[in-house]
Amino acid sequence: MSPISRRAVLGGALAVGAASALAGCSAGAGLADDGRSLRYWDLFTGGDGATMRAMLDAFRAEHPEIDLEAVTLQWGPTYYTKLAMAGAGGRAPDVAVLHLARLPGYAPAGLLDPFDPDLLAEFDLTEENFPAAVWQRAQYNGQVYAIPLDTHPYVMYYNVDVCREAGLLDADDQLIPLRGPDAVLAAFTAAKQVTGAYGLVTETYGTDGVNPWRMWWTLYRQLGGELLTPDGRDLAIDDAKALRALTFMQQLTSSGAAIREADGSGSIALFSSGQAGFMWQGDWEVTTLLASGVPFSMTRFPAVFDNASAQADGHSLVLPHRRTRSPAQARATYQLIAFLLRHSVTWAEGGHVPAYQPVARSAEYRALRPQSLYASVVEELALDPPVWFAGSASTLWLEMGAALSPVLTGRATPAEGLAAAKAAVRRLLATPNPVQ
Repeated sequence: MSPISRRAVLGGALAVGAASALAGCSAGAGLADDGRSLRYWDLFTGGDGATMRAMLDAFRAEHPEIDLEAVTLQWGPTYYTKLAMAGAGGRAPDVAVLHLARLPGYAPAGLLDPFDPDLLAEFDLTEENFPAAVWQRAQYNGQVYAIPLDTHPYVMYYNVDVCREAGLLDADDQLIPLRGPDAVLAAFTAAKQVTGAYGLVTETYGTDGVNPWRMWWTLYRQLGGELLTPDGRDLAIDDAKALRALTFMQQLTSSGAAIREADGSGSIALFSSGQAGFMWQGDWEVTTLLASGVPFSMTRFPAVFDNASAQADGHSLVLPHRRTRSPAQARATYQLIAFLLRHSVTWAEGGHVPAYQPVARSAEYRALRPQSLYASVVEELALDPPVWFAGSASTLWLEMGAALSPVLTGRATPAEGLAAAKAAVRRLLATPNPVQ
């Protein structure tokens, strides 16, 4: 394992609020390292937070001998700053949640501890029980550093009543497959004629808007495009493919098939109120839409181009670096992780696709509708490049979102959007990893 550098711990972005972060990391540091107490961190502040708390309560009920202290921290950069500080100080919680695409920013810096292969085997947390692409991304230098909990892909929500009236459902009342740009545009236009308002709604702008990145990365990967060279050091954007994706994005809004200007919450509100036939968003809005009463279902993002890849990330469970971790403490930690994975059908109710295949293949999960209807996307995931600045709540998402948003809103041409995107990636490539 690489030694932990103190350069960024004491300076750069992580220095902001360092004293308070370290204070937070030391909370509970005096708990006995005897396997009878566990400290757990996550960033689930939304509806999925309530689901996770219920799962943790179930673990407590099954394992009353373990005192589980669970802490939920603010989602986004704040969480990742504190997690880095915790690992750097060696006084971290026993287990924490990490977006899988953020692993390249943490494992190489020595901020995480690798998993013990013998304990993984004992608790049935082994390669054959996870999707191949996801398991591969959970490793660094041949060791497992993350246990995938779920995959959360970019998906398509649709209003069943609107699509039925627009003639877009099959005999089983499911959305007919939409393949190719013309079919997708035609479906959204037909839905708009029914609603009298919008065909597709999706986030096109916002202070922290990342949906333009999700959309472009999905479409660009459907064309087989790469962002970086295999070593992650240089830009490798294929201009022709990138422009083809951006041209389609602008065509969506300029044609009126999709809303031109909407932030994330606005697009969700419009779909929830029945003013749109379709919505492109992450899979986590299931609970919101069920509560709204809108007649909706979900499906995979359409194969606009050469394949049906869809942008995705996932939550995983990691071992933040600790100076000591006793055998008893380690065993209790693996017990918690295995419990959460074995019960992840509960977690899937919020929309995420279970990573643990015994659950993903179970009759209980497959009966979960509409949550299981897009599960096959795990075979065609458009994961972020494995670099430190990628992943959920990352600088890449924010900078690419800002660069590509004007293409959707009509304030920039596809060529201008591509130039801005390439400039953003070059800046990131020239920036040292702040935790190394």
